[in-house]
Amino acid sequence: MSTSTAAVDLQAELVAASRERVASRLSSRERLTHGATALAFTIVATALALTAPSPDRETWLLGSLFVVAVAIASRIELEVGSGYATPVELALIPMLFALPPGWVPAAAALGLVLGQLPSYLRGRVPSERIVVAIGNASYTIAPVIVFALLYEPGTGPARLAAVTAAALFAQFAGDAAISIAREYFAVGVHPQSLIKPLEWIFFVDACLASVGFAAALAGALWTPAYFLPVPLLLMTRLFARERTGRLSHALELSAAYRGTAFLLGDVVAADDAYTGAHSRDVVRLAIEVCDSLGLDARSRHLAELAALLHDVGKITIPKAIINKVGPLTVEERAIIETHTIEGERLLSQVGGLLAEVGQIVRACHERYDGLGYPDGLTGDEIPIIARIICACDAFNAMTTTRPYRAAMCRSQARAELARNRGTQFDPDVVDAILALTD
Repeated sequence: MSTSTAAVDLQAELVAASRERVASRLSSRERLTHGATALAFTIVATALALTAPSPDRETWLLGSLFVVAVAIASRIELEVGSGYATPVELALIPMLFALPPGWVPAAAALGLVLGQLPSYLRGRVPSERIVVAIGNASYTIAPVIVFALLYEPGTGPARLAAVTAAALFAQFAGDAAISIAREYFAVGVHPQSLIKPLEWIFFVDACLASVGFAAALAGALWTPAYFLPVPLLLMTRLFARERTGRLSHALELSAAYRGTAFLLGDVVAADDAYTGAHSRDVVRLAIEVCDSLGLDARSRHLAELAALLHDVGKITIPKAIINKVGPLTVEERAIIETHTIEGERLLSQVGGLLAEVGQIVRACHERYDGLGYPDGLTGDEIPIIARIICACDAFNAMTTTRPYRAAMCRSQARAELARNRGTQFDPDVVDAILALTD
């Protein structure tokens, strides 16, 4: 599967988790994290508003219109990773020019809450998540501070562009720090998994900021021009709906692949109870090893499916050979060794993600030193997930009773893994299993 497709799959998985989370009540950990963020933002926003000059009637009117503009923009959600991007930048940049900077965070927060009000009233989003909407406005603090320090009305476009660029850079830096910390403490999302989604969000914001800047310059000459970007929101809404549809389709495919994988796992279990139980045990250990080695969420997902299905090809092997009590003949051993190829063939017929899983299944009995089967791959030529499953499969096989031998104790199995470290098994994988089973 291509890297771009892999990225979409990972993104879809993060979006699925985000959709489920948004529709659910806050956990105690989320409540604490988002509550603290909202409280900190409220304190800072209040302090900034108190230091700003009192708004006149025209400023109140402009502020109210900007609150509505932010509300409209916040309803247009471009789902990315564990969150989403909104075209609020089209309103934020003109706001920084049109309003006293100290009032901007409060106006943005009001707009974000107003934008979510329909979801609260319809019950689609629990009302307690209002603290999340308030905390989301924290990205405005850094650019407001930059504008308060550097912006001087009446200066030339070049300096205004430089101030806007500085504010945008401050926004990205502050937003990245807050988002990464908040997602990590709220739901345990690893910071590395947020890098790509944040890059995409900031790219969208940077593109929209140029339009907002143009509207701000025009608004200085004709006040209604501050709101010229509003029609662009309609086009952005169409794009957002199309993207949501594509991600929903990707999620449906992912669920179908996962369901098919578990169905095949049940077929394996029904065909041979030992093989089914063995596969489930290998899944648990393989996922722990993936976490120990720091593999990404997509690799972990592939490991789960490949570990579950690594023996699926055995359903094509005669039961007399599978359950034979005595040693296998050369011919019987050759038949057994076809199960990885048969597994790949079965999964390739399903296609999509499971075809990729099939490629891993094929390599699950390759050896690190190149003496495995079916292709004699060595070292890094073997997919890392196949190397993980190979060692986990062997450890579980050694510690369970087979028709032809009794189970080893864990200490004996650990010693056997260590003895074959760097020959049959990947050294890093062996080290991880030894640490996990100590």
